[in-house]
Amino acid sequence: MQYNFDEVIDRSNTGSIKWHYEDDTISLWVADMDFKAAQPILDSLQQVIDHGILGYTKQTDALYQAIINWHSSRYGLQLEADQILFSPGVVPSIALLVNLFTEVGDAVLINDPIYAPFVTKTKLNGCKVIRSALKEVKGRYEFDLDDIEAKIKKHKIKLFLLCNPHNPGGRVWSKEELKTVLELFKKYQVAIVSDEIHQDLTLTGHSFTPFLNLVAGYEHMVVSLTSMTKTFNIAGIKGSMIFAKDKALLKQISNQQRLNDEYELNMFAYSAMQSGYEHGAEWLEQALAYIEKNIEFTLEYLANNLPNIKIMRPEASYLIWLDCSAYAEDDKALYDSLRDAKVELNAGIGYGDEGHLKMRINVACPQSVLVEGLARIKQALSA
Repeated sequence: MQYNFDEVIDRSNTGSIKWHYEDDTISLWVADMDFKAAQPILDSLQQVIDHGILGYTKQTDALYQAIINWHSSRYGLQLEADQILFSPGVVPSIALLVNLFTEVGDAVLINDPIYAPFVTKTKLNGCKVIRSALKEVKGRYEFDLDDIEAKIKKHKIKLFLLCNPHNPGGRVWSKEELKTVLELFKKYQVAIVSDEIHQDLTLTGHSFTPFLNLVAGYEHMVVSLTSMTKTFNIAGIKGSMIFAKDKALLKQISNQQRLNDEYELNMFAYSAMQSGYEHGAEWLEQALAYIEKNIEFTLEYLANNLPNIKIMRPEASYLIWLDCSAYAEDDKALYDSLRDAKVELNAGIGYGDEGHLKMRINVACPQSVLVEGLARIKQALSA
């Protein structure tokens, strides 16, 4: 079927986190899309409602097979059912795995900039956050391998939290880059947790490599995390997966989950996950095509109207990292100027020091909404 991504759906008064303002603010921040979910997912949820019994529900063989088929056919990641664990979300899984791989006082390495919960969950587990700034080379981020190794040795790093594709920079790390990083952490026996939640939003011309495809012989130290929620724009239905290849490690994770009762999802999440992986590919293909048009429109608009913004072209997702340093000197003043123009983006400083005077914009919305939002950005920064 043909989906209508131009449709503007009013999300006010729905409890939406993204659209929580009572005025006419344009929300281009939180990482969910303003697109109606795929019809097969909506149909599957309606079937659950129509059945009328909302009782205790477990994972089915069909659900496991849907997950296995999706990851095998798209990425060559070969999984077995017992290598898949379920979690209410990637962020809870990050917290769980920091707890599993570290002791209080240990050092955890993250990149800078990075998705903020990498920092908060590490600190809440009593660990030290050590940051390695990504290098910007020709408009895209790269790992600073010398800095990473120096910090591994200096701080006795126990765990590395990887974000692939990277949030907020949109990098899809190449197979060669991931292999190099892997060898470095293997050298010092550092555990690796790879957040791969944006994997299915990889854009044209780029190829996503699951980290688990590279770790033969080091499976006992590597875990990957992903979810259908970003893929199919169903973040309000909590659900994610933990993948690992080592039996002993899987047992440790499972035991840790049971301590907190975080090993099962609700029946709506199971249904949405299965129907998405079985029948959601058509919606995803159309959504990505629309998003890519919005990305191109945004890049062209900013080049013509705010030419001093440095734009990091995303290789995955609908999030674009903008360097606004030519238009501001203070992070709060930059954010406030946009809010005063009634447009909201994510303040870059929330992703670390490397986010100074940067903003993250979400372009997964009807183009008419994007046009108005960009006009307000122009108004704010041209003042």
